[in-house]
Amino acid sequence: MDTDPQPKFKRILLKLSGEALVGPKSFGIDYDTIESICRQVKEIKDLGLEIAIVVGGGNIFRGLEVSKTGMDRVTADNMGMLSTVINALALMDNLERLGVHTRVMSAIRIESFAEVYIRRRAIRHMEKGRVVIMAAGTGNPYFSTDTAAALRANELNAEVLIKATNVDGIYAADPKLEPDAKFLPELSYLDVIKRELRFMDLTAISMCKDNQVPVIIFNQSSNGNLKKVILGEKIGSIVKD
Repeated sequence: MDTDPQPKFKRILLKLSGEALVGPKSFGIDYDTIESICRQVKEIKDLGLEIAIVVGGGNIFRGLEVSKTGMDRVTADNMGMLSTVINALALMDNLERLGVHTRVMSAIRIESFAEVYIRRRAIRHMEKGRVVIMAAGTGNPYFSTDTAAALRANELNAEVLIKATNVDGIYAADPKLEPDAKFLPELSYLDVIKRELRFMDLTAISMCKDNQVPVIIFNQSSNGNLKKVILGEKIGSIVKD
């Protein structure tokens, strides 16, 4: 009799912020960190999951912050989209070296490096066992990669949106600024919106609410946490109806 715990999900959308790839550095990509993340992805892929990943680019360039210095916002956001492509290629390379078949799909046309994102093609890739890494956000300025993750989760019929962070979950305030901030293991979508909790773009939360996609926030820096989330253990925080 098989007593191994079974995954709680079949198809997931994993959101990786650019900051998740920095590791102990202050900028760029830490290759030990990215290898750790990719090994965790392989671990859940081996459970039979269909996986799509949306990656941010804040470790290289943050369009919103740079636009405050006077740069045109659209230009700044376009540069931010390009930084997500760099991160997507780094993830692809590491996953492929671990034996995980991947496809990078971009919301902007950059065929030399990535396929153009097409919903039905992305679904087909996942059905064939490939991890789909999606870059360039929504392809539009003024939208965060959190919003892109919510959009893709809905488009691809993902059962859950899982966001990997460097904190244990959702807190009532930034735990880096307020060490005594209360940890919030479970909230409703409306709780997040009313309290304006900024762990994720509120546009993304609203989109998940409208389509009943639960959101799980967890700390990816502890090896094994992603698998625990997939197996249904109470890791991190969950936002649902």
